[in-house]
Amino acid sequence: MSKTAAMPITNARVIVTCPGRNFVTLKIETADGSFGLGDATLNGRELAVVSYLSDHVLPCLIGRDAHQIEDIWQFLYRGAYWRRGPVTMTAIAAVDTALWDLKAKAAGMPLYQLLGGACRSAVRVYGHANGETVEETIAEAQRYVGLGYTAIRLQSGVPGLASTYGVSRDKMFYEPAAGALPAENRWSTRKYLASTPELFEAARAALGGDVDLLHDTHHRLTPIEAARLGKDLEPYRLFWLEDTVAADNQASLAIYGALRRSPRSTTSKRAAMEPPISRRYAWPRRCISIWRSPTSGCRSTCATRHKPMRYSPTPIASTKVSCIPAMSPDSASISMRPSPPNTPISALISPSIDSRMAR
Repeated sequence: MSKTAAMPITNARVIVTCPGRNFVTLKIETADGSFGLGDATLNGRELAVVSYLSDHVLPCLIGRDAHQIEDIWQFLYRGAYWRRGPVTMTAIAAVDTALWDLKAKAAGMPLYQLLGGACRSAVRVYGHANGETVEETIAEAQRYVGLGYTAIRLQSGVPGLASTYGVSRDKMFYEPAAGALPAENRWSTRKYLASTPELFEAARAALGGDVDLLHDTHHRLTPIEAARLGKDLEPYRLFWLEDTVAADNQASLAIYGALRRSPRSTTSKRAAMEPPISRRYAWPRRCISIWRSPTSGCRSTCATRHKPMRYSPTPIASTKVSCIPAMSPDSASISMRPSPPNTPISALISPSIDSRMAR
């Protein structure tokens, strides 16, 4: 058996592009001139991943054999005292993807062939229909049906609330980022639980039974509230009900599942899509750590269009990716601007929010 020749990593750099928001790409280069690409975009916290990669990860890659994908993953994960979390796992995932890209190029075949080949001729997708009212949302859903979509995610504004996270003015595509600073939304679980079944009742009446319907709760509910919503939506046969409870508290998912008495509802969309048994996920269910952190009941900080950054070429031996802000300090995004000093915590709480939220 012949031994595969080593493929030393000679350079790695972070590339940030900004067609309206930051998209982060990792490029790993090897001694033979090959390169692999990995995506490192973390919605709303992109520049935190850029710093984690450039300051802590990339210097550790130089000189390593790009073929040793699993060894590098374990080194980056176990070698850090502070593990897991969305920033860390997004950075490691970018390295993992770039190395697999390199391995596929070295093998002379597309990556999907290296991983076992195609098993289907097409991939089913869904459209995101959203509107400020039920009627506007249904109209958008009907437009998707006319385009041939057979699965549609429905998100509607909540009556009595000025705005709702997850409902944007964008049509035919979904971009939750709305500006340089996070949007703040007042929230009422009571009003949401009352209006959402009405949305899906109208959707089934307008769209019929052949269209799969989806909905994202955005981590807003407690297990008991989520179970109540699931029961109310049962007559409308949802394809999935996403992110009902906070993903960082796995016990909530178990409670929710026990309340719902339905295995399909005990997990989020992400967990449902993961293989139940896999070497890559066996230690220790590491995929869980890339789930989004929950948004607060009264404000959202995960959807922010950060201002772009320009990155200059970095020498191989450098331990940092030098950068030049492409904006003045006055227009710096929230990720770069220090918080106002002595801001009282109580300033974030609105007296009009449900007393349950205030507690």
